Amino acid sequence: MLAVLLKTLPFFALIGLGYGAGRTRFFTPEATAALTKFVFYFALSAMLFRFSATLSIAEIVDGRFVMAYLCGTGAVYLLATAVAMLRHKGIEEAAVEAQCAVIGNVGFLGVPMLVLLLGPAAVGPVMLVLSVDLIVFGSLIVILITGARDGRMSPAVLRTVGLGLLKNPMIVSIVLGLGWSALRLPIPVPMNEFLTTLGAAATPGALFAIGASLATKSAERVQVAAWLSFAKLVLHPGAVALAALVLFNVEPYAAGVMIAAAALPVAGNVYILAQHYGVAPQRVSAAILVSTAASIVTVSAVIAWVATL
Repeated sequence: MLAVLLKTLPFFALIGLGYGAGRTRFFTPEATAALTKFVFYFALSAMLFRFSATLSIAEIVDGRFVMAYLCGTGAVYLLATAVAMLRHKGIEEAAVEAQCAVIGNVGFLGVPMLVLLLGPAAVGPVMLVLSVDLIVFGSLIVILITGARDGRMSPAVLRTVGLGLLKNPMIVSIVLGLGWSALRLPIPVPMNEFLTTLGAAATPGALFAIGASLATKSAERVQVAAWLSFAKLVLHPGAVALAALVLFNVEPYAAGVMIAAAALPVAGNVYILAQHYGVAPQRVSAAILVSTAASIVTVSAVIAWVATL
């Protein structure tokens, strides 16, 4: 595990550097927002397009993989929802807490780190996990919160969900890349160099932005944050491992990548949704902060274990 920890430390050191810059106000919230927008819409999109353009849909789509991830993630999602309900929280708060328990930072942290640590073959499984998170669970939270407020499902809710997916640059870049691959189009050298150069900014930019954004978050309501962090860092990868290795017999390498992706800390976009809908943003903020700090150890441990599968 020590060897893996040493390999992951540079990633978390970049997060720490961003945190320090944000905490000292050398990097303002406005600067963090601008950097996040650059990474989200340009650098990460270039990286995902280039990765997916070298794959085929047949290489990515695996029914057993998807079912294993959905079952493991769904089990933790339902558990987190039940715990919130037992604490007499409404559907909106329960949906946000459940999102914290299962949605990890796969786009900003997982794609660059897991591909580097587990090898280029990790690209396909990581992008499949990312796609399921965005399409299934990213849609679910919008449906639950909007439906709870309106008291019913309506075409407007589905339209909001559909437009959200169409406007998400990660989904768009993956779909365009797979379309490029399906047409068997070669990537011209100038285009490949452009995508490579722009995509190279995704890793340091994303990690620095994660750290800078954490500097604005508080650790209030630590007990709930600790529970949600435990659910995300321990229960989620554990449930996914059980589903992948025992229930659905997923190929070991792909299962390992899936488990490692499930072990990532709470994603920043959960906070964006919580803030947008005005549902427990401080609680989400604390969960992101606690889970990211704890993940320095837990993610290294999980990656060290899946490397032996």
